[in-house]
Amino acid sequence: MKPAAVKAPWHALLGTLPESRLLDSVAEFTHHRDIDALDHSVVLSLAELVPVTSVTLCKRGETTQHPVESIVVCSRHAEGGLVVEAIEPDREGDPIDTMVCAMETLEAISDITENGNSRLVIPILREHAAIGALMLEAPDSLYEVRSMVEGFARIYGNYSALLNESERDKLTGLYNRRSFEQRLQRLLKLQRQRARAASPEGKEQRQSLDHAGQLFLAILDIDHFKRINDTYGHVYGDEVILMLAQQMRASFRQGDVLFRFGGEEFVMLIEARDEDAAQSVLDRFRCFVAGHAYPQVGHVTVSIGFARITENDYPEIVLDRADKALYFAKQNGRDSVHGYESLKARGELASSVALGSIDLF
Repeated sequence: MKPAAVKAPWHALLGTLPESRLLDSVAEFTHHRDIDALDHSVVLSLAELVPVTSVTLCKRGETTQHPVESIVVCSRHAEGGLVVEAIEPDREGDPIDTMVCAMETLEAISDITENGNSRLVIPILREHAAIGALMLEAPDSLYEVRSMVEGFARIYGNYSALLNESERDKLTGLYNRRSFEQRLQRLLKLQRQRARAASPEGKEQRQSLDHAGQLFLAILDIDHFKRINDTYGHVYGDEVILMLAQQMRASFRQGDVLFRFGGEEFVMLIEARDEDAAQSVLDRFRCFVAGHAYPQVGHVTVSIGFARITENDYPEIVLDRADKALYFAKQNGRDSVHGYESLKARGELASSVALGSIDLF
């Protein structure tokens, strides 16, 4: 009788993966030209190479209050298929704490989860600092794949740095105009995911989504900025822009997305319960700026116009609405915040405002 064939464990087989398969995986996730697509592709590529329960990519936040900026998970469902989704980064406890620990210590973590799965967490480094972490969970040991995951982390760190540079304004580090539509679509996608997550029976959850799920686009313009450059020079003008960007980061929430569109013009994508709540948030920031003394220049004011975003709106249409509200603020004393919907309801926008009016300021 022939002896029964012995099936090698999957982790032993990983050492014999053909190089072409690994190269194909790397080529697949590095052909993307935006960060979101890259994030989704890298977790999917790893999940296709290793029979894991899940692969998670955690991106580090900018403050200790918000240590996690975003999380993307590729999980394997009961039928064996793979599903990739972005989840809310404000969760607490394990495994978030484990990934944060790996980012803070800059060291890999290998342990066993409460349900008995093996877990491997590899920090993603850039210039000797962690920008994120990759976490794999599997029913068997992940020891054999550690070197491969570390390689993926290095490639991701290097490639994401290139993409990140192309999406950011060089002076302020905020997102630039070319990345606007992509970031807007990402926020709308997250809203749809939240709506689907609400079960048909979850009436209270759906009501919560209705109240917290409105998106607003705001355009901020520094009042009399040309006068600042003409009086004090472009060096001090750039200093005002840089400090204002830093104040925006400190004042707005982690989930809000901030852009510099060029010159003295900034754009914010913020989430608020309703227009009054958005008005309050934006007006609080306006007051903060007005009360701050900038080096050499002294006090500076800003004008802000904003409009609500719906799923069916084109980005150009929403920008135009917010621009009209900003134009109204500029024409009515500056140093103020106005919402498009309220202005329209009061009949304040009866006369047409030509696109490009921002050049008049």
